[in-house]
Amino acid sequence: MIVQVRLGDASYDVVIEHGCLGRASELLRLERRVMIVTDSGVPREYAETLASQCASAEIFVVGQGEDSKSFPVLQQILSRMLACGFTRSDCVAAVGGGVVGDLAGFASAVFMRGVDFYNIPTTVLSQVDSSVGGKTAVNLDGMKNIVGAFHQPKKVLIDPDTLRTLPQRQIANGLAEAVKMALTSDEELFRLFEREDAAAHLDTIIERSVRTKAAVVAEDETEQGLRRILNFGHTIGHAVESFEGLHGLYHGECVALGMLPMCSDSVRARLVPVLRKLGLPTALTVDREAVAAAMLHDKKMQKDGVCAVYVDAVGSFRLQTTPVETLAKALDVIPKQEARA
Repeated sequence: MIVQVRLGDASYDVVIEHGCLGRASELLRLERRVMIVTDSGVPREYAETLASQCASAEIFVVGQGEDSKSFPVLQQILSRMLACGFTRSDCVAAVGGGVVGDLAGFASAVFMRGVDFYNIPTTVLSQVDSSVGGKTAVNLDGMKNIVGAFHQPKKVLIDPDTLRTLPQRQIANGLAEAVKMALTSDEELFRLFEREDAAAHLDTIIERSVRTKAAVVAEDETEQGLRRILNFGHTIGHAVESFEGLHGLYHGECVALGMLPMCSDSVRARLVPVLRKLGLPTALTVDREAVAAAMLHDKKMQKDGVCAVYVDAVGSFRLQTTPVETLAKALDVIPKQEARA
């Protein structure tokens, strides 16, 4: 199955197919030097499967987690590329989750002012969301994705077979982003989350999420308007993550919490059971004042506040510039502890 991201001369295909990693040489231009960036949490066999199909491959393994999205690690990748004689005709390939995709994508964006980039996501989160759209970045001073560039991949290969090694918590972490897109843009997908076992419908969830993301990116590549809906749940979610990320909350778990204050009461009443069914948190146990303070560094901050995304009815959205003080008060709708069964 192929979903096309239509961006004129920068258009590219997203291939969704079981086993496509093993056919990468048929789908990608690998007859050149390829810097394969992966992390220590990704099964080594995935990077090696890609490397075995390249004319010349370097595998660069970074540590697992957000700490790797840093300038020192970025410099290490670029230095390796320089030492290995990479040119503008060569390319970078990410094999892993969102951290690897952001980091490798940014390296490809800045090396010699830009080289080709392929994204091969191996987590649910990266397959349903972050691998599509060309956002690349590293973190700085505790703030997520604050330094980066829009650099579209030449192609994305989504092989659902790579999800077989993921623990349940990581699957739920990624599904939070699919729930996000369902709430703003796909009521039928949200009903699937309500009525079915999501794990039994991963192929459908990936496809529908990618189609939504591709349509949004095609209309607004650099987030000047419609693409802002993809930030639903992220204003508060990123603030929670920047404050508490080192204490064990994953990105999708933070987004799940961030969606709750941005829904109408009726939508929240439907969302909470879905989050619990997926094993995602519905209570905010961290320092709320610190979370509110972290929101001041949101990339969407304007003079009058943050351009926030609200969902009043499933499958629809509205954008509204909201003062940080108002968002801070909205945190009160999230319980301080999980409800007992």
